[in-house]
Amino acid sequence: MMRIRTITSITSLLWIVALLAPPAASSETAKAAPPDPLSAGPFPVGVTTPVFVDAGRTDNFTEQPRTLVTEIWYPATDEARQMPRNKYSDFIPGGVTPEIDELIVKTYKMSASEVDKVYWNESHRNAPVREGRFPLVVFSHGNGGSRHQNTFWCDYVASHGYIIVSPDHTGNARWTIIDGKPIVSQGGERINSAKDRPLDMSFLLDQMIRWDTGADPRFAGRIDTEHAAVAGMSFGSFTAHWAADREPRFKAVVAMSGAPPLHTNLTVPSLRMLGTEDRTLGVLGNALIRDNHAKHTGPSFLLELKNGGHYSFTDVFKVNKNFGDGVGAGKRRDTNEPFEFTSMELTYKIVNSYSVAFLGCFLKDQKEYWSFLSENHWPDTLIWDVKGMPDK
Repeated sequence: MMRIRTITSITSLLWIVALLAPPAASSETAKAAPPDPLSAGPFPVGVTTPVFVDAGRTDNFTEQPRTLVTEIWYPATDEARQMPRNKYSDFIPGGVTPEIDELIVKTYKMSASEVDKVYWNESHRNAPVREGRFPLVVFSHGNGGSRHQNTFWCDYVASHGYIIVSPDHTGNARWTIIDGKPIVSQGGERINSAKDRPLDMSFLLDQMIRWDTGADPRFAGRIDTEHAAVAGMSFGSFTAHWAADREPRFKAVVAMSGAPPLHTNLTVPSLRMLGTEDRTLGVLGNALIRDNHAKHTGPSFLLELKNGGHYSFTDVFKVNKNFGDGVGAGKRRDTNEPFEFTSMELTYKIVNSYSVAFLGCFLKDQKEYWSFLSENHWPDTLIWDVKGMPDK
């Protein structure tokens, strides 16, 4: 009898505990909400500079196998926060030589050491890669631009859990260093670059598949190449459209300050951006971007900065506060009236937050971002148009 009473008492106690305990979380409620798109993501960011060689293509200018000096941003381990932040000069393979410093002065009107003081970065060079599996974004720079021309965006997107891969398109980059020698932008190579650029993007996607399967142990099992987007600015925006046309493995497009007159993939989810006062593209160039959005039958988002220009969507703010065409003071195209372009702080906040929400929806299936994408959060600054939104 004593044994039976003990068992009964224990059983009663267990029932009481069970009744008082909170219910177990369902798989739906246990899923963490995605980060606020208006703030940098939860992860510190690492950056590294590999060089990829496509032995299957011969570069028209160098007459050597197509070689791509490439920057990669990625979520890093927490210990990265204790590491020094990346400097502009860290982007130079092999370090800054007198010849390269001369090119930097020609580009920025400042030496490399002077650029280092103003060109802020949020990433940490060669920091350990964080555990997890992160969607891929392949980014293409503008005509005569560089692989690190959009660090404001690459740092931010990577902090939200993405791996960003951005090459110098050799011959069309401002200058790129291969085997210690600078190759400067070649005006006559633009047509060849238009052919090479989409192939570069597919090639880098292939390389990331190799890295994910063990070719680079740091990134083995870390790169979700099944959920990949292609992005770009200016000529890189043309490239992003063309790459999505030929490459169905790219599941989304982020296109800043540019769109081609013709392209075929009208269903891939797309986020297009432009500055109303863009003097580089001009009226016709902006009309092409709007026309691409209008003709798109898949999900399409159009972000137009009323007081934005061509270089609003770049790092130029960091090195020249009065560059013009999106940065500092300007004049209206229609009236020649003086005005100020939208500030760096607000421009970057707008571009980054909508990019993160868009990529979250279409690469991570984070439907919590639908409401953010449905609304114009800065109506005084921004024209925001949405079409083809799927059911939430």
